[in-house]
Amino acid sequence: MDVPPIGLWGVEAPLAALPGGHRNRAFRTVGLERDVVFKTTRRLPEAIEWLAPVFGVAERSGFVLPWAIKSRAGRYVEHGWTCEIFIQGSAFRDADLNHVRAAIQDFHAATTAFPQRPGFLAAGDLIQADLGGDVDLRGMPADVAAACRTAWARIARRPVCVVHGDLNPGNLLWSGDGRIALLDWDECRVDAALFDGAAIGWDGDEERLAALAWEVACSWHLEPEYARRLAAKLPSSPAR
Repeated sequence: MDVPPIGLWGVEAPLAALPGGHRNRAFRTVGLERDVVFKTTRRLPEAIEWLAPVFGVAERSGFVLPWAIKSRAGRYVEHGWTCEIFIQGSAFRDADLNHVRAAIQDFHAATTAFPQRPGFLAAGDLIQADLGGDVDLRGMPADVAAACRTAWARIARRPVCVVHGDLNPGNLLWSGDGRIALLDWDECRVDAALFDGAAIGWDGDEERLAALAWEVACSWHLEPEYARRLAAKLPSSPAR
């Protein structure tokens, strides 16, 4: 479906395409008292529902969240589309990332007992398994998949928690009340906290390489040229 079925949410409004989505299309309503965003999704409905308690913890940690809205039929996903609250705010800069550190560390500490998101696996699980979230190692060259698994094996014994999974300035906003809004939880899962390390800092090469391997693996089928450029940076993994 090329446009969101907004009527299933009881919405009537003009739509404007939102830029920046490499993997999902997104539109926002224009002119409503409370505007919303419609996005395409590849996730299972239960994976969207899983985010609700995660958002509860993130909100208590100080973040403003794009809460999902159920359709009139009580579903989070309709014909491959979701609906969420539109958050207005000002752009984050790289220099602002230090303001995120304390809140994301609190969030990590509070989510160590969460079950895995439906349809996902942590990096450590993918040392043996082939498929989880956007990662499908079966269709990757054997040497690239092996390089990814080697990187993940080095961090496999790390404690896990819920990670946002794509924590960068493009997914952060300063909301009108000065709080930080954290957007685009599509890659959220239970994994090692280092996968939010772009914002909170990595301890060393093991963390950096594990995160790089994840980016290669989850992009391989969706953004192949980008993934192959990144793969050249993995030890013993020539780009294909």
